[in-house]
This record gives sequence, structure tokens and C-alpha cells, in this order.
Amino acid sequence: MTSEIDFNVAKLGTCTIDNPIKSATKNGSLPQTLIKENERILLDCSLENFHRCKESNTEPISFEKAGPLEKIYFDAKKTKVAIVTCGGLCPGLNNVIRSLVFQLTNRYGVNRIVGIKYGYEGFIPSFGHEVIDLTPDLVDPIHNQGGSILGTSRGNQDVSQIVDALERMNINILFTVGGDGTQRGAHAIFEEIQKRCLKISIGGIPKTIDNDISYISKSFGFETAFTIANNILRDAHHEAKGAYNGIAMVKLMGRDSGFIAASAALSLPDANYVLIPELEFDLHGPKGFIQTLKNRLERKHHALIVVAEGAGQHLFNDQSVTKDASGNELKKDIGTFLRDTIKSEFDKMEFRHSIRYIDPSYIIRSATAIADDSKFCNQLAQYAVHAAMAGKTDFVVGNWNGHFTILPIWAAVQQRKKIDLEGELWQSVIEATGQPKSMKND
Repeated sequence: MTSEIDFNVAKLGTCTIDNPIKSATKNGSLPQTLIKENERILLDCSLENFHRCKESNTEPISFEKAGPLEKIYFDAKKTKVAIVTCGGLCPGLNNVIRSLVFQLTNRYGVNRIVGIKYGYEGFIPSFGHEVIDLTPDLVDPIHNQGGSILGTSRGNQDVSQIVDALERMNINILFTVGGDGTQRGAHAIFEEIQKRCLKISIGGIPKTIDNDISYISKSFGFETAFTIANNILRDAHHEAKGAYNGIAMVKLMGRDSGFIAASAALSLPDANYVLIPELEFDLHGPKGFIQTLKNRLERKHHALIVVAEGAGQHLFNDQSVTKDASGNELKKDIGTFLRDTIKSEFDKMEFRHSIRYIDPSYIIRSATAIADDSKFCNQLAQYAVHAAMAGKTDFVVGNWNGHFTILPIWAAVQQRKKIDLEGELWQSVIEATGQPKSMKND
């Protein structure tokens, strides 16, 4: 339960060093406004919650506000930082790497920054991956390209060996850029560091194109994903309208949450059906999806379907579960399943139709971040550096109610954020598409 979560972030110790950014820096930038240690951001900022807490005489649940503090823990000239990117590719990874390097060097004066190649396996000697020095000159142009200059990998690695590597390299701060599995790994690294009584900060920058991390309003790469999907849906809509009873079906990312599919459909309100993991539906029967689709085709003679990759898993006869190297459940291919089922059923009915299936997932995740995502990546990196330099550890940086926050890693990854089928977002999708609120038979 949320009320039982302690959102206070762990600290390495007392901060005794004056923050160099409270006065003009060597490159002539202006002093920055500092925050106080006890500044907080409310989880629930509604008036109803205010009255509820007032009546019960309890303090409302809140997050730590992110930002530069007057005192910091690490001496910049003696600090060495490592950056690692893990998991699948996502728009904005290079933006985050670049911004971390520039914030560390230009604002704090840290000049020893290394990049760990190919995810957590880059720490393991047996893989033989090189460590690269990340300098401002090296990373200066990388925000203009997709992917990650450090590479990524999936899979758990031996935590003890990772911490051994951190000790060998004399790392003081490790930034982990990745999703649910990456941050779980980061928390395990923190626990091993604690056992060894080391003073190493672990700072996470959550990366999930699906936007499914709890207590974080949005994750970087998400807006780029549904913006690119918008253009794909537009062309798919033209394809559907170009044939009599034309069907265009686009599969978008979203293993457990349908935020990309829902947001893309809202951004281009030409979609007629949006199928997401949170929504169960029947295939057959008078209210099932196939009959509902046929009814629309008889009226309009075209249809655009948006399906998230994790939708409709209940429809498969084989309910066995397999996982990838990161422990994520591998979903059955709902896109090809629906395409083949629709064609088979309509052929049986001798119902004339034409169906086109499009899966742009790998194109989207490798794309360069759009302007708003690029801005967001830069800010996430800046606030992560502020927190780490102040000795905060075992944290992820996020955004809530318009403010940047830091919160414990374990709180962010305890469960995936999902679309509320009774909430505003999904209601907007229902209204925009015109699809039935339920495609379940009585």
C-alpha cells in the first residue's frame, strides 16, 4: 500500500562541502537557486486529500524535491563517476549520457567520468569489454543520434563482481540508465555496497519507453515513441481507406501497459480500436471484437486498429510463461495472431476485406529523441547529478505534479504503472475512437 511506503532517500553521510554552483562558475554561468533539504512534493495534491490529512492530523505522503543543495558530499576534484545504459534501446539515451557528462564537468568540476560498455556485463572481466573515458568533446554531438554510444545488454550479472569492479576503478558515483530490471539491479548493487561499508552513490535515471514506472509521471523516450507512431498511424489510416473494407493494424510497444497505444491514438484520432494489456476482450460472440469490427466495416468500409504488444494474452491457448534475459515476460505475438484470426473468420463468412499489418517497434525505439524528450532528458540528468553529488544513493530521479523528484529505487519498481480503465486517459480514448467500452459478451 502507498501509505506504508517510506519515500525518504538514503544518504551516504553528512554533507560538509560548499556546493560550487551557488556562486558563479568558471565558465561564467549564473548562480543557481538552491533548495532546502526538507522540501517535498505532494503525492496527492488534491483539496480532498488536504482535508483528509487535516482531519486525521497526518502528514500527507510526499517525495523529496530534486535540486541542488547548499552543501554536497563529494569533493568534485577527487570524484570519479561511471555511467551505464542497460536493457532495450530507447530514444534519448545519448541525450542523458551527454547531459550527465556536461552537468558533472561544467557545473561541478568533475573531470573523471567513464562509460561502461554493453550494460552490466561491462563490469564483468570475462566479457572483456573496454571502459571508455567520457569527455565533453567525445559526447558533444551524440544527442543527434539514436541508440546509445555505450551499447546495452539484458540479463542479470553477478552483483559481487560488479561491486568488485567499482572498487578496482575507484568509482564514487554510478549512474544506471535503464528500466525496471536495470533499477532492480541497481538496488542490488546498493545493498552489496552497504554490506561492504563503501561510500559509493547509486543514482538511477528510469528508462522505459512504455512509461510504466510507478510514481513517475512520464519517462524519457515515451513522447518520442508516440510522436513517431502518430505518423505511422496516419499513413496506416490512408492505407485502410484505400481499399474496400480495408483494415490497417499497427502494433506498438507496451508489454504490460498501453500508454503508447493510447497516447498515439489520441494524438491522431483516426484510430477506431485501441487494444491494450489492461483491457480484456472477447474475440467471438455478438459483442466480441470480430463482430464489432465487421459491423464497423459494413458502415464505414475501413478500420484502423492500434494494438499494444501485451494486449490479448488471455486469448492464447498456450498460457506458458517464458522470460527474456532481464526477467521480463515474453508476450505472445498478438499482432500476427489477430491478423490471421480476422482473415480466417472473415474468409469463413465470405466477407470481403483487405488487411495490412505493420510493426514499427524497432524503428521507434532506435529513433533520435524529439525536442520535448531531449529537454526532459537534459533535466533528468541534471537533477540526478545534483542528488548524487549531495551523497544521495539508491534513488531514481523522476517528475511528479510538474516538479522533479527523487525517490527510493525499490518504491519505483515495486509494481508497473498501468492505465486506469475508469480514468481520464482511457475515457478520452473511448470517446476519440468510438469503440465500445466493453467488447465482452454478457
